[in-house]
Amino acid sequence: MLVALNKSVKEKSILCGAHSIHRVFLPEPTHRRLLFTSQRTPMMASDPSDPYIFTTATLPPDSRFLPPLANGLLGWRVYASIMHMGGIYNGQGGDCHRADVPCPLAVKLRMDEEEEATHNYSLDTRTGMFTHMACTERVCVSQMFYAHRLYPNLLVMEVLMVRQVTSQEPITVQFDSSFRPQSKDIVFQEGPDYRGAKHIFGQTQAAEVPGGSCPSVHLIWTPLMTSLTLQPEQSQSRWGFLLAVAGTEESSQSAYDMGLQLMADGNLRPSHNRAWADFWLGSRLEIAGEEPLSRALIGCLFYLLSAFPSLNQTAEAFGGVSPGGLSNGGQGQDYWGHVFWDQDTWMYPSIALFYPSLARTVLEYRVRTLEGARANAEQQGYKGVKFPWESATSGREVCPEDIYGEQEIHINGDVIQAFQHYYYLTQDLDMFKGGRGSEVVWGVADYWVSRVTWSSEDQSYHIKGVMPPDEYYYNVDDSVFTKHADVVLLGYPLGLPMSSQVRRNDLEAYEPVTDPRGPAMTWGMFAVAWMELGETERAQKLLEKCYKNIQGPFQVWSESSDGSGAVNFLTGMGGFLQAVLFGYTGFRVQKDCLSFSPVLTGAVAELSVTGVSYLGNKLNWLVKGEEVSVKLWEKPEHAGKACALEVVLKASGTRIPLTPGQTVTFPREAGELRRQDSGQSCWPI
Repeated sequence: MLVALNKSVKEKSILCGAHSIHRVFLPEPTHRRLLFTSQRTPMMASDPSDPYIFTTATLPPDSRFLPPLANGLLGWRVYASIMHMGGIYNGQGGDCHRADVPCPLAVKLRMDEEEEATHNYSLDTRTGMFTHMACTERVCVSQMFYAHRLYPNLLVMEVLMVRQVTSQEPITVQFDSSFRPQSKDIVFQEGPDYRGAKHIFGQTQAAEVPGGSCPSVHLIWTPLMTSLTLQPEQSQSRWGFLLAVAGTEESSQSAYDMGLQLMADGNLRPSHNRAWADFWLGSRLEIAGEEPLSRALIGCLFYLLSAFPSLNQTAEAFGGVSPGGLSNGGQGQDYWGHVFWDQDTWMYPSIALFYPSLARTVLEYRVRTLEGARANAEQQGYKGVKFPWESATSGREVCPEDIYGEQEIHINGDVIQAFQHYYYLTQDLDMFKGGRGSEVVWGVADYWVSRVTWSSEDQSYHIKGVMPPDEYYYNVDDSVFTKHADVVLLGYPLGLPMSSQVRRNDLEAYEPVTDPRGPAMTWGMFAVAWMELGETERAQKLLEKCYKNIQGPFQVWSESSDGSGAVNFLTGMGGFLQAVLFGYTGFRVQKDCLSFSPVLTGAVAELSVTGVSYLGNKLNWLVKGEEVSVKLWEKPEHAGKACALEVVLKASGTRIPLTPGQTVTFPREAGELRRQDSGQSCWPI
């Protein structure tokens, strides 16, 4: 129902984008839909030349490649009838999978068939907002969706109708819904309406472990109408629809209340936009010279950041990052929403280099699964902890096939490397003391001690019967991260010391025999290696191979280049992002420094990295021509302690102190970023 305007209603002028509008305060309960009026012209469609906006006139024929919207807790692919919530799984053991949750916002805009309409669909990665704009001679209608970046229990749909010509005729648009208040994973029942909103709730049908609890899900949403009408006296109107999703009735009501209050204050979308702006302020990777590469990097970083909590939120509800993200992972799809080594090895390093606080959420997820990891080790007859090859919430193994959980034990090393990486970047001992990180380290060490086999024949220990990352092989003894493409990983990310000739030999031996249908991160790691050796053009060609995994127009990745496999494949995105972020800069996170050795290819004229985090500092890097410029950010007054830093150039030994707010420039050569007094620690050790 629409609410007629009247002169007794209080109005307040606010700023929306570049246009002043009037916000109307409506009485309960109808204020759940805010009605806006203005005499201004509508905002124009996004500029397609902006690399942060992915736009198209037609949707992809395969709905799997519609853009996912996520905020670290909720994940939804636009228009889909189901969504997912972090930590909500259904099924026991190997049957465990992300529970399908019905999405009331699964509605599509439909214009009058008698009028010819032009359509534009865009994903604005600066704001995490998907917009469908449909225009006829009489009206322009914009349907906008976003997963609220600051208040993660909220999904929002807004509709804006703007009259294009002066007329006294009402204009009506239709909405087609695919929503059904039911799920194969959750038995839902209706709850009482809340402040005029609909309410359903239910529990998953099977716990992850025997005797475990089945999580609950509550949905409260603004009732959607089948049509909206722009009245004759209105030049434009705006409607807002909320969906609140939480684990309890109280939490869902609180989230819905917050959404209503934000609407009433005119702060629903602005607070969301500010939260995304904070992300982009502190993490950008931009390339000058090649537009496909720029868009690919922006898309990768956007989707990865979408999988993590907001910067100011606690990570208690964070359920890890699965290969297909939160938007995917139902039964039989996208690895069922499980968490693999993909999170710790492929997605984590780039996020950690920008946001140590988000990196810590990954470590805390592993800490919360410690008891399950202990049970896994005990079940296999070993001591310590054995992290599952496929993890959900308990830390118990949920891989449907036993061989992976039994043999792909490099997961323990992957987890520990993430903890080491974090410590080298931050020297945050609290993570290892109060945060129980030390239990992870000692638990993994105990596991390896009990897992090795002593050979009296050659007087040495062996690790027998494992599956390396190269899953074509199993029952391998003494895998070094083993044969095939895995050898390439020894140089990066493992950092095993070797000569340039050995590194080159490995690449030339394995590149021709690597499966061309393999996942995209394979070629990214080859590219990093060739950049180490100064073979930049060869590296560039390998990076371009990854483009085949990007499915347009919304830069959604598939696991394989033919579009098959996991969708919104964050693992491939993470590998690609590392190839550029750690390849072109030569960044390597080491015990006592962040080393660098920047290179450029003919296709890349300039590389800008904003927000590199190191020892409590944030820095901007610019690689251009034969020079590198570094700017140390000013420290906010409320920020914690940070180390004084300097740049040390390898060839000349030149030491360049960094001063907050100032930019230093030096020749493009290898060097290190380190504490000014390398003999002192910023924190007590």
